Amino acid sequence: MGLVLKETGLVYLRFTALGVHLLLEQTRVMKHIFGLLCPLYLFLASCSSENYNSSEFLAGEAFTDSNLRVVLLDTLSVETSTMKFDSIITSQSSRMLVGKYTDSIFGTIKASSYVGMVPSTFTIDSEAEYDSIVLYLHLDKYYYNDTLQTNTIHVKQITKTLKPQEGDDFYNTATAEYDSEDIGTLSYLPRPLASDSLEIRISDDLGTDIFTKLQEKTITSSDQFKDYFKGVALLPDETDNGSIIGFSKSTTASFMRLYFSTAEENSREQDYLDIDLDLSSSPAPFFNQILAENPIAPLQTLVDKEINLSSSASNDQSFIQSGIGIASRIQFPHIKSIYDITGKGTILDAVLKIKPSNGTYDHKLVLRDTLSLYVVDRNNDLTEQLLYAEITPVTGILNRDNEEFNDIYYEISLGSYIEKLLLAERETEEALILLPDDYDSTVDRFVLNGMDNSDFSVVLEVTYAIYDEDE
Repeated sequence: MGLVLKETGLVYLRFTALGVHLLLEQTRVMKHIFGLLCPLYLFLASCSSENYNSSEFLAGEAFTDSNLRVVLLDTLSVETSTMKFDSIITSQSSRMLVGKYTDSIFGTIKASSYVGMVPSTFTIDSEAEYDSIVLYLHLDKYYYNDTLQTNTIHVKQITKTLKPQEGDDFYNTATAEYDSEDIGTLSYLPRPLASDSLEIRISDDLGTDIFTKLQEKTITSSDQFKDYFKGVALLPDETDNGSIIGFSKSTTASFMRLYFSTAEENSREQDYLDIDLDLSSSPAPFFNQILAENPIAPLQTLVDKEINLSSSASNDQSFIQSGIGIASRIQFPHIKSIYDITGKGTILDAVLKIKPSNGTYDHKLVLRDTLSLYVVDRNNDLTEQLLYAEITPVTGILNRDNEEFNDIYYEISLGSYIEKLLLAERETEEALILLPDDYDSTVDRFVLNGMDNSDFSVVLEVTYAIYDEDE
């Protein structure tokens, strides 16, 4: 695609008596000089504090004695597509996820949690008598979709020790064996921001059995208990169509509590023993299973992570769904056409703007304020998170300035990354992908306009300074 040069205000400026001393490389694209040009750029356009593409370099004579022209390039090709990881690691998720809902685009989304458990102590007084056993699940304030609908949690006893098939990690597609009978169940209206914990009464048959084995010292160690009780599965009801709710993994927040009492002279002394989530083992017996069924036809083609679904084949849209591993993929195939501009030059800034598709989000299917960027190779293997100066994550920030006119978009500063592409000696087939930063612990979904969307196509705006045009 050809370049369109837009002059940005003052066209020709001449540097003559700046008193600067350090020399810059005489290359077409000079590295790390935005810190120098920021004072100038304040006269041309606002110099954003969010742009980390800065430096301590100062201009030398070849630069300061030249004419400088600043142009805005906004017709560079941006290719957008969608890819899907075969699976993502969820044994390191920051929360337990349980729930189910049906989405008109992404299909039926179902999240279940599986976790091993172990007592905090193995001692119960010989005179104590069993009272009850309760599972407490602390809400961690995360939720997605419609919390006005009733959710149901089925608690089932795992029958086979939780162990990864390979390595030390469980994935979102992993499975576990559990007994078909519930040991507890609860239907509730989610209040994730107002409520504290759910209380689920557990079967007295199980509670009595655990109590007896501990009291009679049949079980006296963690290994013996884990061999006897493999953990619990937390499953949504098959008829649920409401929301997916997050629960804390902290051992002091979510646990089973075994209640018992001891007879005193004129009363009964109440006591309890906690059975905590087993998160100290290595590998920890925990994972979230997150599955999606029957999405729209284009998303059903993503059966391998190396498949890239072009936006042109999916209604000029790209897609993101954390938890499942669907990501929007972005490439800049003709970025080096900047070299076709006469004269030496350097990038002052590069901003990618990408808009959520109208009608695909609301107060239930909410947009998050930020998205993170990651780098994938030609085979869509994730290689790194994109960082500024190898420290600060690059973030897409949702610009809501004109939200009342339905004009919102993610704005991503990519100056350093575009400069890297320009300076690369060889062409690269790597790409950027967009995902929430906690994509292994959420089920957020996004539909974004693609590269040729008539409403608002993806655009890369490059602010470029040109000098020595006669050379």
